[in-house]
Amino acid sequence: MEEKQDLTAAQEDLEASELFLEDEEVLVAGQWRLMWWRFKKHRIAMVGAIFVIAFYLVAIFADMIAISDPRESDVQQAYMPPQTVHWFDGGFSPHVKGVIGSRDPESYKKVYAIDSDVKIPVRFFVRGYEYHLFGFIPLDWHLIGTDTGENERAAPYFLGTDILGRDQWSRIIFGTRVSLTLGLAGVGLSLFLGVFLGGISGYYGGWVDTVVQRLIEITRSVPTIPLWISLAAAVPRDWSVTKIYFAITIILALFIWTDLGRVVRGRFLALREEDFVTAARLAGARDLRVIYRHMLPNFVSHIITATTLAIPVMIISETALSFLGLGLRAPAVSWGVLLQEAQNVQTVAVYPWLTFPAVPVTIAVLAFNFMGDGMRDAADPYAN
Repeated sequence: MEEKQDLTAAQEDLEASELFLEDEEVLVAGQWRLMWWRFKKHRIAMVGAIFVIAFYLVAIFADMIAISDPRESDVQQAYMPPQTVHWFDGGFSPHVKGVIGSRDPESYKKVYAIDSDVKIPVRFFVRGYEYHLFGFIPLDWHLIGTDTGENERAAPYFLGTDILGRDQWSRIIFGTRVSLTLGLAGVGLSLFLGVFLGGISGYYGGWVDTVVQRLIEITRSVPTIPLWISLAAAVPRDWSVTKIYFAITIILALFIWTDLGRVVRGRFLALREEDFVTAARLAGARDLRVIYRHMLPNFVSHIITATTLAIPVMIISETALSFLGLGLRAPAVSWGVLLQEAQNVQTVAVYPWLTFPAVPVTIAVLAFNFMGDGMRDAADPYAN
């Protein structure tokens, strides 16, 4: 009986010591570690973060993940429906069935019939069209494809083809790169505008604050969508894809920075009277050093959170403008450009796989919002 009591007492002492160590670790942990611990507890945010990381990995390695060149067309394969992958054939042997195309004599619609006698093997890490990884490493390896060696266009069409016979899977993969990088570029520009204008507004006050705040109010009072459409329509039609890309980025960023600017301005108004800011001024620090070295680091977590929540807004805006034909245009490949073919209701009814680009848009926006919500909660690790 005494041995049992001693064992129970020892277990209680061990648990107490573990709790003490955990409490001590929390007390000495920095803000970023506390934020990470709090963020990990938000399961939906963690799932969103995993999806966001996966999307950007796809964007980075788009050339390798794509099966065929997204700009390569073959009208003989136009409007081919998605091919089903069969995983077993007397053992593990992933493949797709062959397809025979013909023209319906009554409707003149291209129709396809499955040829069960032809089996196209699906392999991992096969050779295909050449590309440059990261822009300078020449490669021809692809994550998935076919190794028949007969015809590169025999590659499996997991998501079907469009009106020109281009592989929808490869085009969606490349659209991920363009849409996500445009979102990051736009948010980066809006971050600069929000921090700079909001910072000087809150730091200096007076007439500077009045001018910046009136600018924010005017910007927020203008209907966003009509203004975006007007500015995007003013972009010359003969501009290159690169010029249009940067023009759309600037247009979107000019109307996203206002929320962040107000947040930064409010925090600067509170921080500029703090003792450490006064001490930095008395020590001879210049205004820019006081702002960027001493004041900004105190709420950088809130800036990161606001940036994360702004990215899905940029993605949706680019998709909407490109869908309406006012944003990126062919030969650019983005989610909005791909959805242009889904404008015709009759086309969507006959070829529903043309709406597949809407799926990654929805998932990406939800993932960013979930991750942003988790980061917003974790930004104040001392809150209950």
